Amino acid sequence: MKNKITAIVQWCFSALFWILAHASGGVSALFFVLAAVLLMPIKPIKLFKSKLFKGNKIIPIILVVAFVITGFFSFPADENKDKEESGITVTEKEDDESSETKKNSFAALFDNDKKDNEKESEKSTAKKPATSDKTNINSDNKNQNKNEIAQNSSGIKDVSPSRIPSYTSKTYVVINNNIPEFTASEKATKKSFERYSSLDYLGRCGVAFALIGKDIMPTGNRGEIGQVKPTGWHTVKYDCVDGKYLYNRCHLIGWQLSGENANTRNLITGTRYMNVEGMLPFENMVDDYIEETNNHVLYRVTPVFKGNELVCRGVQIEAYSVEDNGDGICFNVYCFNVQPGVKINYTTGSSALVGEKNTTSKPATTKKITTTQKPATTKKPTTASSSVSPVFSYVINTHSQKFHYPYCSSADDISAQNRLETSDSRQTLIDKGYSPCGRCKP
Repeated sequence: MKNKITAIVQWCFSALFWILAHASGGVSALFFVLAAVLLMPIKPIKLFKSKLFKGNKIIPIILVVAFVITGFFSFPADENKDKEESGITVTEKEDDESSETKKNSFAALFDNDKKDNEKESEKSTAKKPATSDKTNINSDNKNQNKNEIAQNSSGIKDVSPSRIPSYTSKTYVVINNNIPEFTASEKATKKSFERYSSLDYLGRCGVAFALIGKDIMPTGNRGEIGQVKPTGWHTVKYDCVDGKYLYNRCHLIGWQLSGENANTRNLITGTRYMNVEGMLPFENMVDDYIEETNNHVLYRVTPVFKGNELVCRGVQIEAYSVEDNGDGICFNVYCFNVQPGVKINYTTGSSALVGEKNTTSKPATTKKITTTQKPATTKKPTTASSSVSPVFSYVINTHSQKFHYPYCSSADDISAQNRLETSDSRQTLIDKGYSPCGRCKP
């Protein structure tokens, strides 16, 4: 009787391990099969174990346990997990999917460009200075944002790239009634990831897609990005631009959300207006929400290029808070890459003040620091290598008491009220109590 009960138990465990072998596949299946075979109470297996282990009954049991444990630890990794843990590394499949998504988004994006301008207004209201503390999201702000979106909604549908709506004083327009176009499987994702499309044949950025969570947001200081020259980049200044410089190196997924610095697949040539008035308020909105709730937000940014132009006409930004099904964050907008008072040649990136001739040369009323003035290492340009001397030596942040080279990315971020341009020498500024920037090291 005892032998029968033992045989039944062995058959049960053997059957269980056969099921696990079938379910697991791969290397783990092999270990489950070995465990199942060793437990089978049939004569050939009994004779084999008797000869191999010389009648010792403990060794087979130890082997079974070892095989089972090894089988569980050898389960194949989930494909989605692998893809998410790959970080910013984009596989060919992901690139193809991103390109397809970008293609599909273009129709909806251009179709809803006016709606994007509406969202841009909302973003401007929600905007906060880069140096300020984060503000709490309250019901009044949410209602105000909803009202602004309603006012900006234009109902544009299915607009092709050749029919991009013209900028009409609003920084953004709403797309698809402000509903982002994430799939159900994307909304079901709970683990943070980042994916950046490969540069195209012209060197232009593609779709940047991420599930933003606190685990991928930066905890240290922002790094140097001045060595990156996105397509269409020109260093040119106008008095009508906040901070003077027309162009910023715009992160598709903002640094405060991803911690990405000099990632060439995440930086485009964007106007100061689009960067600060258009994109930043939405980035702040998402940042504040994650900090307050510890939830995750799906976030996708698509730069929209027309034909072979090197400077994008704008960017589509989609966001959706996962844990609360979009109750906290849910928008789909298009921000215009424009600068009021300045005409931009999107094919080359050249520009001119409105009313002046748009050429690749420097406007007479501006000072342009040429590429030869700023080496990739961001060291101080020498007079010998400069074809044009800057009108000032340093830019001072009166709030932080630091001074920078004019081309320093930190100088681009200084607000107008805290920005001071000076031709004083380095030593003179130090004597006055200012300290050199840690990035450009003037």
